[in-house]
Amino acid sequence: TGTSYATSAEIAKELGPFPKYKENAKSMLKVIRNHKRASEGKTRDYEDLSINPVPLLSQHCPDQKLIVAAKDSWTKALSLGEKYGYRNAQATVIAPTGTIGLVMDCDTTGIEPDFAMVKFKKLAGGGYFKIINRVVPEALSHLGYDSDQIEDMQRYAVGTGSLKDCQAISHNALISKGFTDKEIQLIENSLASAFDIKFVFNQFTLGEDFCRNKIGMSSEQMNDFSFNMLEFLGFTPEEIDVANIHVCGAMTLEGAPHLNKEHLAVFDCANVCGRIGKRFLSVDSHIKMMAAAQSFISGAISKTINMPNDATIEDCSDAYMLSWQLGIKANALYRDGSKLSQPLNSALLDDEDIDDEESSISNEQDITQRTTEVVEKIVERFVRAERDKLPHRRKGYTQKATVGGHKVYLRTGEYENGQLGEIFVDMHKEGAAFRSLMNNFAIAVSIGLQYGVPLEEFVEAFTFTRFEPQGMVTGNDTIKMSTSILDYIFRELAISYLDRNDLGHVGPEDLDSSTTGSGENKSLTTEKVASRGFVRRELKVVSGGGSNVTMMPQTTLLKEEKNEVLNENTTIAVNETQKQNLAQEIEAKIKGYEGEACGECGNFTLVRNGTCMKCNTCGGTSGCS
Repeated sequence: TGTSYATSAEIAKELGPFPKYKENAKSMLKVIRNHKRASEGKTRDYEDLSINPVPLLSQHCPDQKLIVAAKDSWTKALSLGEKYGYRNAQATVIAPTGTIGLVMDCDTTGIEPDFAMVKFKKLAGGGYFKIINRVVPEALSHLGYDSDQIEDMQRYAVGTGSLKDCQAISHNALISKGFTDKEIQLIENSLASAFDIKFVFNQFTLGEDFCRNKIGMSSEQMNDFSFNMLEFLGFTPEEIDVANIHVCGAMTLEGAPHLNKEHLAVFDCANVCGRIGKRFLSVDSHIKMMAAAQSFISGAISKTINMPNDATIEDCSDAYMLSWQLGIKANALYRDGSKLSQPLNSALLDDEDIDDEESSISNEQDITQRTTEVVEKIVERFVRAERDKLPHRRKGYTQKATVGGHKVYLRTGEYENGQLGEIFVDMHKEGAAFRSLMNNFAIAVSIGLQYGVPLEEFVEAFTFTRFEPQGMVTGNDTIKMSTSILDYIFRELAISYLDRNDLGHVGPEDLDSSTTGSGENKSLTTEKVASRGFVRRELKVVSGGGSNVTMMPQTTLLKEEKNEVLNENTTIAVNETQKQNLAQEIEAKIKGYEGEACGECGNFTLVRNGTCMKCNTCGGTSGCS
């Protein structure tokens, strides 16, 4: 940072200082002088600081040449700045480099300790892979351990990836349980990348025939993802744990052979390592390490302070207070497991640990107390969904449209509550392959809807997809352009069933003959007999007509006289027309017209012209010339 400010002053000599430097020159030079005092290791005499920064202590630096270079850089930065000013107000920050550090194959992600000695990196396409800190062998060598001891300790931490020479679950033990060389080789091929040996012993590795006929597993056991085959074969939990350390490693050096206890602190990480690990760096150590560097950074340090899973609100408060007391400019806390998804995990949670935790909570607290607990661990369980089939007679609508010159018929089926349950797509005059493909696509979407997949998911997935046919849409009131057949279909469904008018090109207010409403509730009876998607929740109901209607059996309606039915239908039609005319009159008066319809064109755009009326639309009059 000192060299950067010195260079900035040299640039200011040629190009001038940054804008407004003259107004801030006094404060800027004061900051540089304080940086210089910190590089000299001073603990007092700082200018206008209520909290003194952490100075550079030469006795803690293994190379005294670095101390001399640091002092010289800040001396040069101050002297040049006093002459020419600075081109840059700030010169350095420490940026967030978590993802970049991993991509660049770094062992740590910035000015911070490693997350864990062995980490699990989540892959974008699904799954995990192990990330092992490659500095561990170098550190052990620097501490005086020989190559054989280092190899033993490294094997203890990362595992052998094989059951060979394992004392707890050996090849001979598996042979005695009915395994052959073929099954043992299948197991060995899968162990190298395994996180836990229990994940390898299943029907997907060994085959259904072997599991059913050789070791006697039932279909229910084979399909149960929580089933423990090793316990089924007679191995104890202790033997499984020993085999796990042998194959997958302890993921920590705690308990490793040959390692002296006084050297354990060298390998402490941000979180507890592995299943048996107990040690981890405290939150205060993170903050103090940041404070040691903050005095020599002009901006803030972007660093995540990792807190254990059992951290409390008081722990977070204390961390922020200590950061302020040490002069740190920024602080980001992260409690392990506080998000549903995180890219790095330091350990995998055993099912037994989850069950023990749940049972302990159940035994210690009653239901009222547990409802107020902050949930510390969220366990995802896969629930097998049941298909909710549609009734044999159901509502729906058919929409005919043309997309890019190709006719498309979209037909829907609805549940009794109006929710979409199925779709049918038919392409007019298309080849058999393309029509069959669209038909089967519609079936797949329908099955997904009936199994509970939200329509919103399909809409987000398929809108704005681009392929032929595409282009202008005719025959649809709201959609005028689409980028593909799928884009058109799911725009139409989103507008009709999700009120996603933002996906249409014509809004519902543009289709309505009147923008004023009566303020009355829509008829619930009409919604029961009309398709929700067809009406798009925009029902025109006669005043008082729907709320008092009683649904009568069909046999009763057939006994009604034809003239009565005719009179009733005529009355409804007249009432509907009267209501629309009234709405148009009100709208016309709001816009400044007289509120009467033109006798020639029918528009409500008549204005007073002397003693007569004149239409602003067609120019006609009410009799005067």
